[in-house]
Amino acid sequence: MKRKYFGTDGIRGAANTHPMTPEVAMKVGMAVGVSYHRGGHRHRVVIGKDTRLSGYMLENAMVAGFTAAGMDVFLLGPVPTPAVAMLTRSLRADIGVMISASHNPYGDNGIKLFGPDGYKLSDEKELELERLLSQDLTRKLAKPDKIGRAKRVEGDLYRYIEFAKRTFPKAMTLSGMRVVVDCANGAAYKAAPAALWELGAEVITIGNEPDGFNINRECGSTHPIGLSKKVHEVRADLGIALDGDADRVLIVDEAGKVVDGDQLMAMIAESWQAKGRLTGGGIVATVMSNLGLERFLSDKGLGLERTKVGDRYVVEHMRQHGYNVGGEQSGHIVLSDYSTTGDGLVSALQVLACIRAAGRPASEVCRKFEPVPQVLKNVRFAGGAPLEEKSVQAAIEEGRQRLGDGRLVIRPSGTEPVIRVMAEGDDRQIVEQVVDDIVGVIAQQKNAA
Repeated sequence: MKRKYFGTDGIRGAANTHPMTPEVAMKVGMAVGVSYHRGGHRHRVVIGKDTRLSGYMLENAMVAGFTAAGMDVFLLGPVPTPAVAMLTRSLRADIGVMISASHNPYGDNGIKLFGPDGYKLSDEKELELERLLSQDLTRKLAKPDKIGRAKRVEGDLYRYIEFAKRTFPKAMTLSGMRVVVDCANGAAYKAAPAALWELGAEVITIGNEPDGFNINRECGSTHPIGLSKKVHEVRADLGIALDGDADRVLIVDEAGKVVDGDQLMAMIAESWQAKGRLTGGGIVATVMSNLGLERFLSDKGLGLERTKVGDRYVVEHMRQHGYNVGGEQSGHIVLSDYSTTGDGLVSALQVLACIRAAGRPASEVCRKFEPVPQVLKNVRFAGGAPLEEKSVQAAIEEGRQRLGDGRLVIRPSGTEPVIRVMAEGDDRQIVEQVVDDIVGVIAQQKNAA
């Protein structure tokens, strides 16, 4: 069945444009409510959101859909995505919803769904919902006396803050550490500074004045330059960059240099291996993670399992094969001892614990390997299938041969209309040439269309 709504990470698009319209959001609420309405007990759903203006519109539409299906709705307000996953379990909800487009600009929005176990829905479940979305659900809705209720629950954010703090070693504090946290004007603008301060850190917060329009705008994990400048300005020990829904994190060391998710996974894996905590014999990452990470882990006697892009696929592989560390180069880090999804705050606390235990600067602790030269470029496209063209396939094959022991990954984005071309190898000049050649051929197909 061809998907009309669900992509790599739930449903996403420009606000007030299909599929991110109130009509579709209400229909999603109905479809999910009908699908999870089993048994005679009161069913409940928790809904969180980030700080986008369109979140109000979509939230209200989903409330209408869920209550029409007979589900009680708990509205969490702006909270991180991992908080929704955690509270879905904690509140014994049947479903969890996060209204967010993650790292995208404010004009986009999305719907992420979590099952009662706190994990994102499987492909099979999403396909079931796709079928329901194409049906008339009127006859499956609740009777007048079974319509659901909705209420706001402000205090549950503090459940998440306490949960995050409990993942930090009990015998350790952040006293004496100066930390800058960039909340991307997003969902963690309350939770992250509070947790860090309560653990003892001196906290300088930026990106914590959301206005509906400034989420991810020149701030957060997609734009860490401002954080780097602030770390240098206030002479901080560390900078933490979250994205709009706080399920990803990047670190800035005391010199203002950015540390990506590959380095953070390497550090956590090495630390957990030394403590006998690492399971699965390695970690799980995606095809986009750097070859240098793979070589580092191999030197430590650890493996790297790769999945297609999307933290949901990382989590599925971790669950199936017994791993407890996984993630993406972009900063989605999944630590399954604690969370069912990427959690930027919890991952940052693990990084801080490693730095604290080592007693050395972040610049020494957080960089575990020299990355192999890697180049990533995007080509926008509108319709068509340029990757199926013979000229593009020929350019890709030629690129693979030129890279030798390197890697080449070409894939359509699951969240925006672009094709991503990534290559890596020991010779940067060759890597750049390969990417430029393939991008050029794809662009020719776009222009010809």
